Amino acid sequence: MSSSPDYRFHAAWLAITALMLGLLWWLAPVLTPFLVAAAMAYALNPLVLWLQARLGNGVPRFVLVLLVEALFLLAVVAVLGLVVPVLFKEAARVQAQLPTLMGLLQTELAPVLARLGVEVNFDQPSIKAFFTTYMSNLWDSGLSSLLASVQIGGSVALALIGNLVLIPVALYYFLMDGHHVLSHARDWIPVKAKASVGRFVDEADAVLGEYLRGQLLVMLILSVYYVAALSLFGLSVAWPIGIFTGLAVFVPYVGFGIGLLLAALSGFLEMAPMQAGLMLAVVFGVGQLIEGFILTPRLIGERIGLHPLTVIFALLAFGQLLGFVGILIALPASAVLLVALRRLRSRYLASRLYAG
Repeated sequence: MSSSPDYRFHAAWLAITALMLGLLWWLAPVLTPFLVAAAMAYALNPLVLWLQARLGNGVPRFVLVLLVEALFLLAVVAVLGLVVPVLFKEAARVQAQLPTLMGLLQTELAPVLARLGVEVNFDQPSIKAFFTTYMSNLWDSGLSSLLASVQIGGSVALALIGNLVLIPVALYYFLMDGHHVLSHARDWIPVKAKASVGRFVDEADAVLGEYLRGQLLVMLILSVYYVAALSLFGLSVAWPIGIFTGLAVFVPYVGFGIGLLLAALSGFLEMAPMQAGLMLAVVFGVGQLIEGFILTPRLIGERIGLHPLTVIFALLAFGQLLGFVGILIALPASAVLLVALRRLRSRYLASRLYAG
């Protein structure tokens, strides 16, 4: 009889959790910049606390927050500085060497496709003219489309610009006032449950810390791998492309896709088509296998107590439910959920219901 209030308490928390997940699913498009900023704040807050401990209370917190956020944004700009010049450089090379590239495709790739029963003629003047016109007008058409979409309102371009402005602002306030919000939230916890909830939060915080350390290790290993692998194939821009692809792995699929595109642009201009295709298949195929089946399950999944199959399922399930936002939060959310399930399991095993 004495355990029934505990069950009602846990049932209430499960209902609250279900409600929060429902709201998360419903508001996913609106919450995206806030979730990104909150994740950044969680990762950067230890650095703010470290600086505060070293410099003492004489330095206002807002100064430390501005310093940490500025350093973070500079790091992001530095990574973009590795990629954007390469992208513009390769776009100019594609435009200048497109006739040569089409000729190589005609002599190297067309015979292979013909043997497979696919007749393709890459040497048609119309194809050359189409791609040349497309590359030369890419910037103008992109700018026109952007302006047109902004005039329509509610456009993807406007949302992107809004998020680029909103995320740094939200990040600042999360770093400044996040601990106050958590303190006020603790005041709502019933006195009898404060100790239990406090232990749960501490355990979840430890698991999320392991997740962040594991993710950083995965990014470092993949950066080294992509730089080394692309360099072995003789790609001249192996360093910027490899570093970017490795660091951008925290955004599933997007970083990999951009790295693959940049490597393809450079590879087909510097190498024979068959050699470039082999490079892309080997380097990025093996990279995906290493990331998806070795590094992420072992260095992240095992650190936070998730089985490798659970990691893969979590990515697919959260992606299906919440789209891109779901993929971003899949592993940390699964880690917190795992902590909750462990505590529920321990209480169930200690209950009269289990003992019969």
